[in-house]
Amino acid sequence: MRTALSHSRPIGDRPAGAWLRGRAIGRRVGAVAALVLVLLACLAASAGADVGEQIIERCTHGQSLSGFSQQAYRRALQELPTEVEEYSNCANLIRRAELAAAAGRGGGAGAGGSAVATPLSSSERKALRNIPKTGAAPQRVGSELVRPGVIHANIASALSSLPAPLLAVLAFLLACALALGARAIGRSVVARRSD
Repeated sequence: MRTALSHSRPIGDRPAGAWLRGRAIGRRVGAVAALVLVLLACLAASAGADVGEQIIERCTHGQSLSGFSQQAYRRALQELPTEVEEYSNCANLIRRAELAAAAGRGGGAGAGGSAVATPLSSSERKALRNIPKTGAAPQRVGSELVRPGVIHANIASALSSLPAPLLAVLAFLLACALALGARAIGRSVVARRSD
């Protein structure tokens, strides 16, 4: 043991270059390890996010929605864009695939194959037949008379439905416009008096 201690040098006696090289290598290894951890975290996050996007893409292209987990279906429903939800049947198809997977049937069929048309009732068929005959004449809906092509706008209700921060910004812009208008009027009055 004494021989081992006698051959080792204290830290202060080591050459400066070796110590600095060791620190530089340690920093590089640490930086590479941190970079690898960040990349792995990004890949894991993007892989989870891509599952929902993949389900939505498959639905919009009429492909099969089977073979995904319940969590993937839930994520797809959360990420479903408003346009896709409004103008397609994807939300219903994803829910059906989710229910089928929960029941152990393996998910839903393609978006085109699983959509089932609901037959019209007799009153709905009659209303559809009468549409070309009604024309642009006013129609009574409930207790109100509705005129096709006329939009009844209520400005008070339109303003009250705006979010409070947007109303504050609009009020500020209106105040600034009024202040600039008053300043311009004041300058023109002063210019006329000086003439």
